[in-house]
Amino acid sequence: MDAMAAGADGDAATRGRVVIADDDVLLREGLASLLDRAGFDVVGQAGDAKELLGLVREQEPNLVIVDIRMPPTHTTEGLDAARAIRGETPETAILVLSAHVAFEDAMDLLASGERSGYLLKSRVTDVDEFLDTLDRILKGGSAVDPALVQELVAARRVHDPLAELSSREREVLELMAEGRSNAGIAHRLWVTEGTVEKHVHSILRKLPLPETDEDHRRVLAVIAFLESR
Repeated sequence: MDAMAAGADGDAATRGRVVIADDDVLLREGLASLLDRAGFDVVGQAGDAKELLGLVREQEPNLVIVDIRMPPTHTTEGLDAARAIRGETPETAILVLSAHVAFEDAMDLLASGERSGYLLKSRVTDVDEFLDTLDRILKGGSAVDPALVQELVAARRVHDPLAELSSREREVLELMAEGRSNAGIAHRLWVTEGTVEKHVHSILRKLPLPETDEDHRRVLAVIAFLESR
């Protein structure tokens, strides 16, 4: 794996500088240990939103991993801090790692489709896949927990902007929403990458998206999928 950034003291390059924020100290320490062994540089840990913001301003990490519910009210303090970080340093990658489904609250954070993700703690069962997700977010990609995607699919609005898509195109768009590349989608669906590219072109043609570069329209298509409730 190529290095993402050099340590603050000129140490050997790492996969990325990370700050972890969670009021569960055992989970926080366990995650820090895992990332350290995997080649990340954990430059700080926080137990509340105020401490998180201070660490980010001081350490300037590449990636912030944050829980939604943190002291003192355990509502959306972590998410509010993540929004502040995105506003101050938009280049910082942010992963919301939560035990709770609060996707509506996080939509504005994820809407850019870049350097952001939302995973449920209970669904992280494969360490290598989790680490790959962090790498993808650090490189500018996005990741949305499949369980959250399924919830949004089940709760689509009656006036569905995706109504014209075929079942296979919906599958492709759902995997796009999880942050997968065309190659990753092809592997999951057991089809060729060329077939996936055709589906993607068809999706972009059918959805009511503005005429702009294709990469940006791909992000807009994912947002349309996530917002189709």
